[in-house]
Amino acid sequence: MVNNLGGVRVIARGDAKAVLAKAYEAEEPELVAVVGRRRVGKTFLVREVYKQQLVFQVTGLANIGLPFQLENFKKQLLQSFLGLEVNHDFTSWLDAFFELARLLKVALEINPEKRVVFLDELPWLASARSGFLAGFAWFWNSWAYDKRIVVVICGSAASWMINKVVRDKGSLHNRITRYITLQPFTLAEASKYLDSRGIVADRYQRIQLYMALGGIPFYLKQLEPGLSASQEIDRLLFGKGGPLRGEFNLLFASLFAKPERHLKVIKALGLKPNGTDRTQLAKATKLESGGALTRVLEELELSGFIEHSRPFGSKKKSRIIRLLDEFSAFYLKWIENDEYPSFLRLQSTQNYRSWAGLAFERIALKHTTAIQTALGIAGLDAHSYSYFAKANERTDGVQVDLLIDRADRMITLVEVKYTTAKFTLTKEYAETLREKIGRFRNHTQTRKHVQLVLLTTYGATASPYAVGLVDKVLTMDDLWAEH
Repeated sequence: MVNNLGGVRVIARGDAKAVLAKAYEAEEPELVAVVGRRRVGKTFLVREVYKQQLVFQVTGLANIGLPFQLENFKKQLLQSFLGLEVNHDFTSWLDAFFELARLLKVALEINPEKRVVFLDELPWLASARSGFLAGFAWFWNSWAYDKRIVVVICGSAASWMINKVVRDKGSLHNRITRYITLQPFTLAEASKYLDSRGIVADRYQRIQLYMALGGIPFYLKQLEPGLSASQEIDRLLFGKGGPLRGEFNLLFASLFAKPERHLKVIKALGLKPNGTDRTQLAKATKLESGGALTRVLEELELSGFIEHSRPFGSKKKSRIIRLLDEFSAFYLKWIENDEYPSFLRLQSTQNYRSWAGLAFERIALKHTTAIQTALGIAGLDAHSYSYFAKANERTDGVQVDLLIDRADRMITLVEVKYTTAKFTLTKEYAETLREKIGRFRNHTQTRKHVQLVLLTTYGATASPYAVGLVDKVLTMDDLWAEH
């Protein structure tokens, strides 16, 4: 029964918990795939929601061969099926799954309540030429398909999970019954998590933390009560023994068998906060713009590090490629070159303030749903873009931080400003914004009404220059809006 499920300690994740609950309630056996980048909380989610129903769980071990993986599997069988005689004599994954099926059959005969089997870090279990997928396919197709059982498979290497299991054309084809992509916390979800841990910080400090750590639960778990955002970032990333200082390289090594190309792409995108196109990226990374680059980009996108987005108004197949991951962007800019000994010193520099403005824009682009809610258009069909156009014979170039193309024949241009106090709209800046709107109209030739919205950290002071120009002012608080 769903009301017997655990999950009381799981912060947010409402949609994911609902999927797991429905899988358990279903009359048929369920094979659920959970994917998401390293440290995003996949294992914790499954274990907490199903903690009363888990009959067997095993986690793959990184970079070890078949004999050690099988030994790990045997030990988990012994631990999970206490009181039952476990056959130790197997040397293949097919034998291992035969033994798991036998033990589950006995367990279900003793207690017919629906059970959950959890195979975590599947890409590590299924090492090359190990025969794991063949053994697992037998387990699901020949034994579990008509039993009262939920099988959850999980992996940080999202691209491997999707290509090898979800899109499998062989014996696992179309066997996945439910699929969860676990994303980093939004600002609202991250705040709920920090509240649950007694981390007291205002929203400005939480924005600072999000710029450096993103919405990754494991990173947020490292925070300690009583310290400011600046102290925490300094402690976690700038000190020689900082708990997260070595995380960047571990992150990619744990996800990809040969991470060198992935790192080239991430580092090139780190130099292009507003994104770049495929041609320029291939040139910057010296990777051929063919199958190899395509695969790297797909793997990074499926793992949640980058995004491909179509520029507003573009009828071409070209896409803007942008780095999404806050932690990677912060590390590459401030940690990798070891230029600044402390964050406390760094944050007072103009370089950091300029970078923080771009980081705030990145956060805004990831919270467009909250922005639409704050604008009162949550139920309206709308699409969000950034926009850039080079100068042409008609008009100068233009760049828009965020625009929302709406079904009510309006386009909302969102100007994003990161400040430490209320923003003051000067006469000169107001004229700059009027010119931007004019250039946008000239480049796009849109017939829709164009409105301007300011998104700032603390709002804006009253200004006579805003009259007839700025339709609405949003603050960072609006990024916490939930629909």
